[in-house]
Amino acid sequence: MKNQWTNFFTGYVKVKAYGIGIERLLNAMVRNGILVWHIKRVGKEALLFHMRIQDVRKLRVIMRKSDCKITFLERKGAPFLLKRLLKNSGFLAGMFAFLACLFVLSNMVWGIEIKGAKPETEYRIKKELDHMGVKIGKIQFFLDGVETIQRKLSERIDEITWVGVELKGTTYHFEVVEKKEPKQEAAVGKQHLVANKKAVIRKIFVEKGQAVVGVNDYVQKGQLLVSGIYGKGEKVSAKGEVLGETWYKTSIEVPLKTTFSVFTGEEMSKYYVRIGKVSLPIWGFKKVAFSKYETDVTVKTFHFLKWKLPITYENRVFRDKEEIIREYTKNEAVIQAKRMARKDLEKILEMDAKIIGEKVLHESIRNGKVKLIIHYQVLENIAIGRPIIQGD
Repeated sequence: MKNQWTNFFTGYVKVKAYGIGIERLLNAMVRNGILVWHIKRVGKEALLFHMRIQDVRKLRVIMRKSDCKITFLERKGAPFLLKRLLKNSGFLAGMFAFLACLFVLSNMVWGIEIKGAKPETEYRIKKELDHMGVKIGKIQFFLDGVETIQRKLSERIDEITWVGVELKGTTYHFEVVEKKEPKQEAAVGKQHLVANKKAVIRKIFVEKGQAVVGVNDYVQKGQLLVSGIYGKGEKVSAKGEVLGETWYKTSIEVPLKTTFSVFTGEEMSKYYVRIGKVSLPIWGFKKVAFSKYETDVTVKTFHFLKWKLPITYENRVFRDKEEIIREYTKNEAVIQAKRMARKDLEKILEMDAKIIGEKVLHESIRNGKVKLIIHYQVLENIAIGRPIIQGD
């Protein structure tokens, strides 16, 4: 008989038939559609064979017309196995409860390790982690992903430059790079102050040394501003500020018409359990109603003890977005271009530098864009130190 393994699910029995005419009994069973297999003769008047549990009633009818007798030796298959398990339901429940506890404990947070941080910074990190719910005893599925934790720590703690977050099993590992404190200025040797760029001198503040230029003087890059040599050759470390008017030229383009996407604030979530390559929805069965959307997927892996299971939990968030067309008039584009150009310049200037003048040198419209070339006047400290050498 083929595919005997399928009989395990319906159940089958091992039977011993004995008496006069057992061959006629076997033929009658076959004629009545009773499937038998593993037939074995035992002695002259006895047979052993297996049959399906659902054919037992048919066999009893045949036995009434036969001179043979039967004995059921073994009962096998899922129905009998289930019956035995139900008799020991307390043990079965305890086993499932034990496995469930192991599964839950395998997906909890049992360790937090922080490396590379000073004690005070480590204390702040732990405090922020507690605020986010990342602490020992918490279920991992209810916590933010490692990327989100990394971003929040970087935003909330000023003392760190970078933090790496990694989840290994039940332990979070944090690798911290702290911001370097500004080094104390090393003792400055004897020096002059010279110009670091072309400028017109507007103000001079000398703490040490002797100024060799005056207000409204035009100076070149590298030109001496404050000498570190007094009168008869006494050398000091020149110190002070020389504010000069410097010049910058920048070019910028702003399109008159721009298309970009924005989120409307509407969103919907779907939850899945993924087994291998198959995703099974467990919540959120409605079709996504947004015509245009962005999908954010959060994946969390199930663990059992130290092993990673091929089962994951997925949360897919669909965020509605729409396209916005922004149009500028020529004057509006010019104003926006000036604002953007000034911000770009302020990024490269020192904190104490000031923009004191602005003039548009060229203005044009080409290919749907407004192009400006702008000249800026800036007041900034142009003095830098240069060591005094032999012969100065």
